[in-house]
Amino acid sequence: MKKPLHTLIKGVVSLILLLIALFPIYWLVAMAIRPTEELKGQISVIPNSLTLEHFIQLFTQKGFGSAVTNSLQTASVSLVLSLGIGLCAAYIIARSRFRLRIKQPTTYWVLLVRVLPPVAFTIPLYIMFSKLGVLGSKMPVILACVLINVPLIIWFMISFFQDLPVEVEESAKIDGATEWQQFRRIVLPLVAPGIAAIAMLSFMYAWNEYTYSVIFVQSPTNYTVPLTLAVLNTEDNLTNFGLVAAGGVVSVIPITLFVIFAQNYLISGLSSGAVKE
Repeated sequence: MKKPLHTLIKGVVSLILLLIALFPIYWLVAMAIRPTEELKGQISVIPNSLTLEHFIQLFTQKGFGSAVTNSLQTASVSLVLSLGIGLCAAYIIARSRFRLRIKQPTTYWVLLVRVLPPVAFTIPLYIMFSKLGVLGSKMPVILACVLINVPLIIWFMISFFQDLPVEVEESAKIDGATEWQQFRRIVLPLVAPGIAAIAMLSFMYAWNEYTYSVIFVQSPTNYTVPLTLAVLNTEDNLTNFGLVAAGGVVSVIPITLFVIFAQNYLISGLSSGAVKE
């Protein structure tokens, strides 16, 4: 009798914790689909009626579609650049033998760049981008995201490359594969789970990036989703919580889709064998 009771208690506690964790998401969606009249005064937990007026107003009057496009461009380009630089650098650090003992200091220096708060780089980056004349474009935000994501990718992927058996690469080398072919066709498929995991983190950071966007983006046509949501919450729209909630719901959709795709790829990478016999 004690074991079923213990299992029941654990189930009830887990259910309560799950409801607490999911309630903010439910409340965000519930506010987004409520009419504006229901958002004034006392708000019920369950909406009395449903509407899509906030979503329609968001895309027809507030230009939120342009913000979503800008965020997708910024996050995707920065992700490709970060993975291209970070994976190559992590592989070199993990596999190369340096004459001087600089391998460990290099890895700690890379991590230090990621540990520092992003605002610490704003002044030097602003001066550099100003001299390059790119402050009026999306390029400053993309490069700033690359600066933050590359150290994380290097630090995260070094352990994956070090755990790979060297015999697999040596076998490919004997078969006539070049170093680039070994890296692209042998090593990268083996570390696909790690790439999927770090790609999730890098994409989410670039998608939600606000600090660099609010400093470097000078034209409303280049506003990203976080910056547009911040502009929505002004004095004119302070009481229109439905509009802000609708923007929050839309902003979550691309990240959710990306995470679902990355999780599926992560599972397939774990289940596929890669040992040459």
